[in-house]
Amino acid sequence: MEKGIVLKSTGSRYRILCNDGKIIECSIKGKLRIKELRTTNPVAVGDNVLFEYDSRSGSGVITEVLDRTNYILRKASNLSKHSQIIAANIDQVFLMITIILPETPVEFIDRFLITAEAYRIPATIIINKTDLYGEPEIEKMKYLEALYGKIGYESVRLSLREMTGLDTLKSRMKDKISLVSGNSGVGKTTLLNAFDPDLNLKTGEISDYHKQGKHITTFPEMHRMPFGGFVVDTPGMKGFGVVDMEKSEIYHFFREIFRISKNCKFNNCLHLDEPGCAVRTAVENGDIDFLRYRSYLNIMDGDDRKYR
Repeated sequence: MEKGIVLKSTGSRYRILCNDGKIIECSIKGKLRIKELRTTNPVAVGDNVLFEYDSRSGSGVITEVLDRTNYILRKASNLSKHSQIIAANIDQVFLMITIILPETPVEFIDRFLITAEAYRIPATIIINKTDLYGEPEIEKMKYLEALYGKIGYESVRLSLREMTGLDTLKSRMKDKISLVSGNSGVGKTTLLNAFDPDLNLKTGEISDYHKQGKHITTFPEMHRMPFGGFVVDTPGMKGFGVVDMEKSEIYHFFREIFRISKNCKFNNCLHLDEPGCAVRTAVENGDIDFLRYRSYLNIMDGDDRKYR
C-alpha cells in the first residue's frame, strides 16, 4: 500500500503525487464513499490517499481517503441536493476578484467568504487587473478594500500585466497549500503561469473583451510552486451556491453581524424583522454595510440561482 496526495481529479481518474516524488495515475476502488457526504466527487484535490500500485500497468487504485483536516464545498451547478468538494486539506484560500472585465458581484464575494469562514479556512482577497482601472474603478476598489478590511479580510492588489503584487502573494503562499478561486476570466490561471512559466497552462481572453469570462480550467488541479508549497487552480465559477448551513447559523459566518448580534434583545434573533435587533440598527446607522446585509438576506431567502 502506498500513500500520496491528489493533484488532480477528473471524476474518474486521479493524478497522485507520491511521497517519493513520483506521479501515478489512479482510479478508485468500487463505490468509495466518504462519511456520507452527499458530494459529486468522493475523492478531491488535496486529499491524502492510500492506493495499491500495479507495477505492470504503472497505475494504481485508491482504496482509502485519509481523514481531512478541512475541505471547502460549493453547490453542484446541476444537482441542487449535491455539492462539490473544491479542495481538501488547504491552509488558506485566495478569492480573486476584478472590478471590470468581468465585474465580480459583492454577493459572490460574500458567499465565498462565509463558506471559508464556516470551514475555518483563512481567506484573502486578490484584486486583479488594477492596470485597467480608471477613476471610477479605483474608487470602487478602495471602497471594497475598506469594506472588507474593516471586517478583518486583507486585500492584495495585483496586475499581471505589470507584474505588481506577485511578490506579496508568493511570500504568503510559500510552503503552504493555497486555493485560488474566483469568477471566470479574473486571471487565476494566468497567475499560476506567472508563478511558474514552465506550467504553460492554457488561458483564455475575456470573450469579446466584454464582461463574461471563458471556462478554461475544467477540473481543480494542484500545482507545486517553485518558491515552495502548492496552489490549487479551480474552474472559473459563474456563481457560488452555499451548502451545509442552517438558517439559524448563517449569521455566525458574517463576522461583523455575529459580533453585533450579541446585543440583540433575543438570543435566537435571525436579524430579519425581530424587535430589538441590534444588527438592523447597525445597518441603519452604517456600522454594518448594507451590501453585506443584503447578501445575508439573499442567502437567508435561499436565493442562489445566480450564484451557483
